[in-house]
Amino acid sequence: MKRHVLVVYFASRDKQLPRWLSVLAVVTAAYALSPIDLIPDFIPVLGLLDDLVLIPLCIAIILRYTPAAVLERARMKVDLEPPRLSARVAALVVILIWIVCAVILLAGFALLAE
Repeated sequence: MKRHVLVVYFASRDKQLPRWLSVLAVVTAAYALSPIDLIPDFIPVLGLLDDLVLIPLCIAIILRYTPAAVLERARMKVDLEPPRLSARVAALVVILIWIVCAVILLAGFALLAE
């Protein structure tokens, strides 16, 4: 799994990857490598569900729609270069996702209250 996450991360940096797929790849790699989960693991069933279903599903989508040449270059980079994605950067991305979700939720409640 760790190798696939690194392949996804290196593929996300390739200019030939479609923009939507690049964003999904960055978010997936950051979430997979982050020490912070959107759904904490101590919550029964749901806590582990994101790790067992969400991350592999996103990786499968990314690998399916990524051009073969991009995947090959990303796999070569994983084999040649040590990963440099910091856990702090990944945690920051997850925290930003939480903030965006909270803002959207609060905006939705504000619209319903009117």
